[in-house]
Amino acid sequence: MQERHQNREQYFRELAITSRHYFIPYVKHIMKISDQTTVLEIGCGDGGNLLPFAEKGCQVVGVDISKNRISQAKEFFKMRNLSATLIASDIFELHTLEKKFDLIMIHDVIEHIGDKEGFMNNIKRYLSLGGVIFTAFPAWEMPFGGHQQICRGKVCSHLPFIHLLPNLLYKSLLKVCGEKEDTISELMNIKETRTSVEMFHHIAKKSSYKIIDETFYFINPHYEVKFGLHPRKLYKPIGYVPYVRDFFTTSAFYLLAV
Repeated sequence: MQERHQNREQYFRELAITSRHYFIPYVKHIMKISDQTTVLEIGCGDGGNLLPFAEKGCQVVGVDISKNRISQAKEFFKMRNLSATLIASDIFELHTLEKKFDLIMIHDVIEHIGDKEGFMNNIKRYLSLGGVIFTAFPAWEMPFGGHQQICRGKVCSHLPFIHLLPNLLYKSLLKVCGEKEDTISELMNIKETRTSVEMFHHIAKKSSYKIIDETFYFINPHYEVKFGLHPRKLYKPIGYVPYVRDFFTTSAFYLLAV
């Protein structure tokens, strides 16, 4: 497991940097970001993605199923004297959020959700007229699409493509590497709920979303702050080839509208 997964403030700062340098500019191609903009992030974790929006005066709301992550997010925002509404809840069970938002963010979340179509249909009720959804996820077939970097052991956390092994072999390898049951359970769940580019296109279409923009990254923008690697978009001819592109897409960015 990488240090950033244990040092939550470091992780918070790194997400904020990526959001400031890449997420906001990407969204600004479509919509203006101002102190009148309302932003909802689903699966906000510690809230790092929301920080740059709050710095711009946006009205930000973050929802995450983890009470611990929301508690940390509140502390991080308080330390910076910035305002944010942060709610510990499953978005499917949230009945008190009546507001609609100009921008809904779903960053590295949809690959953890089983009922993706139900989820995408459900969040429409939070989207304002003319609003936009920004979502990003690692294509399942890419080297670390199984999120094996969360493994505590150095071996499995650095092995690419092992998540593509058959279930029995993958689980056995994780056990041999000494991974704990909770980690194995999480990784097997991700394997079950995996998201490919083709799957996402199918879900967006079935949920009646219009894809305004899609951008495939060969080097994920977040790798800049994590590893010092300059982001690179996927070579366009490869990006046009279904299924093949998934093996090279470390992050797929989308802007959706109803």
